[in-house]
Amino acid sequence: MKTILRMMDHLYWADGRILDALETSYTKDAELLKLVRHVAVAEQVWLSRLQGKGSTQYALWEEAEDLTTIRQLFEENAEQYRSYIGKLEESVLDQMISYSSQNGRSFQTSIRDILLQVLLHGQYHRGQINRALRMEGAEPAPVDYIAFSRL
Repeated sequence: MKTILRMMDHLYWADGRILDALETSYTKDAELLKLVRHVAVAEQVWLSRLQGKGSTQYALWEEAEDLTTIRQLFEENAEQYRSYIGKLEESVLDQMISYSSQNGRSFQTSIRDILLQVLLHGQYHRGQINRALRMEGAEPAPVDYIAFSRL
């Protein structure tokens, strides 16, 4: 559980860093904004599944309104994940959760694997965002775990 908590702290930190980099770059790339919004909404989708709520009401690939709204989504996600994980015991991490995908297909996945999906999914897309920022001539955000661990 300690490792998952530490990795979640990295996720919250990295989400903030990538938003800072997007703000500093003054990018107008709608696809980049859509991608960072996607990360925030995907975090919500997985939390909803963990909580036993439906997740089909979330639109994963909509245009982003603005970075302020996306930042608020990430902050709400962090608060809700902290609350959810704070109530978990190590013994339930391998408990299976039943849920439906966005296209209605049924799955069962352990709490541990869902949390790892949230952690790794964000890493993947933050890398895509950083690459696009670099291609625009902007400074990418150092979001590697080791940078976080040195704080």
